Amino acid sequence: MEILLQQIINGLVLGSMYALIALGYTMVYGIIQLINFAHGEVLMIGALTSWSCIGMMQSAMPWAPGWLVLLLATIIACIVAAALNFTIEKVAYRPLRNASRLAPLITALGMSILLQTLAMIIWKPNYKPYPTLLPATPFELGGAVITSTQILILGVTAISLAILSWLVGYTNLGRAMRATAENPRVAALMGVKPDMVISATFIIGAILAAIAGIMYASNYGTAQHTMGFLPGLKAFTAAVFGGIGNLAGAVVGGILLGLIEAIGSGYIGTLTGGILGSNYADIFAFIVLIIILTLRPSGLFGERVADRA
Repeated sequence: MEILLQQIINGLVLGSMYALIALGYTMVYGIIQLINFAHGEVLMIGALTSWSCIGMMQSAMPWAPGWLVLLLATIIACIVAAALNFTIEKVAYRPLRNASRLAPLITALGMSILLQTLAMIIWKPNYKPYPTLLPATPFELGGAVITSTQILILGVTAISLAILSWLVGYTNLGRAMRATAENPRVAALMGVKPDMVISATFIIGAILAAIAGIMYASNYGTAQHTMGFLPGLKAFTAAVFGGIGNLAGAVVGGILLGLIEAIGSGYIGTLTGGILGSNYADIFAFIVLIIILTLRPSGLFGERVADRA
């Protein structure tokens, strides 16, 4: 039972990180029906930027507490990721907005490879140990343990969903997002600026990805130039699982996917003597993707226009 409880905690933490990334996917898709496969690389840039900032701040401000260093590094990483995603949208995606669906998809894949290569040149291809800036002493919970970083991940995901729900449902920008998602031409006639709304959506998605990247690196203690590819792919699976285009669906899909992966690789792995252990953790996410696309392509929550970002 303790093993199951521990894997549930691990799954909630992992799923929360997937959910943060999936929110960026689902917001962009909800407005322009584009799968931004470079989103995982924005996560990676955010994590590596924060790693560089932490190293410089620890050298320049050795007296600063860990939480302050992490906060400042997160703010800088979010700004860099937002500027990067804004540039990607303006340079790579906007000229192809009226092209066939295949052209932006190929461009997104190309941008993903380009960002990985640039990151490898800038930060080198070796794995970088990510410093532990929060208290490392774990808390016991019914025989299972949870760290301060994991608690922070759960809290950040809950707060992010609450803020996004408020933003989309009760602000002028949210109304402009919903109008653009419905019909950008009619929205433009009503005074909405679709280009500005789409850019704002990419910026918000980049901030969420950067935060997720920092949480991911903090949780696993490492960062490198390919770290965003697999989490990005799994977050896309989570968005499809929950119903891409739906904010709540992205979070639910991410958490469920994290639980399935953690329980599948940990608890089931123990029961099967390691046959389905952590080395095969990735198969569970893609088995879920195949089943969902086969049985319910619209996802658990479907695609409800009113909840689009």
